[in-house]
Amino acid sequence: MLPWLDRWLANRFVHRIAHKAAFAGVMAVCATLSLAQNWPVRATAPLETGGFHEWPAEWDGAPLRPLALGEVEQRFAQRFPGAIARLTDGEGVFVLRQVDRPTRMLHPAADCYRALGYQITQVRLERDAQERLWRCFAAQRKKGQTLRVCERIVDAEGRAFTDTSAWYWSAAAGDSQGPWQAVTVARPM
Repeated sequence: MLPWLDRWLANRFVHRIAHKAAFAGVMAVCATLSLAQNWPVRATAPLETGGFHEWPAEWDGAPLRPLALGEVEQRFAQRFPGAIARLTDGEGVFVLRQVDRPTRMLHPAADCYRALGYQITQVRLERDAQERLWRCFAAQRKKGQTLRVCERIVDAEGRAFTDTSAWYWSAAAGDSQGPWQAVTVARPM
């Protein structure tokens, strides 16, 4: 076989393995996030990566309490280009991510929930009481609790994205400047 063809095939194989491993890692984090909604609140601080990051103490006037990241989430956070925290207002679970650079490690929450066996319905854009635009959906397991999940990404200039792919390409092209704050909120319906 030609030497350049051998190198090309080897690189293609390595990239395919790397993508599958990254996807498996993201799905493991998603599983932990989903299952963690019923975990008790612990008094430990959220894991910080990439230096110190101060998380909000309240959300829309409600105080937030930190939730510990699980073991899988901690391993994911070590590779994540930014910082990750889980917090609660006593009703919902907030997953906050500060993203320092464009990354494919930030993916749509609906993909995560589908991979965990949830049925995704009622997908739509919604404005909250503060007029912020969110992408929201209902996630339900068979004979299980239904969650209302909403997500958005905001750049350093206040520009908001409700579509992860649109954010990624805007950030990668330099049209959106970071750091970015990605917020996913899951509440029981």
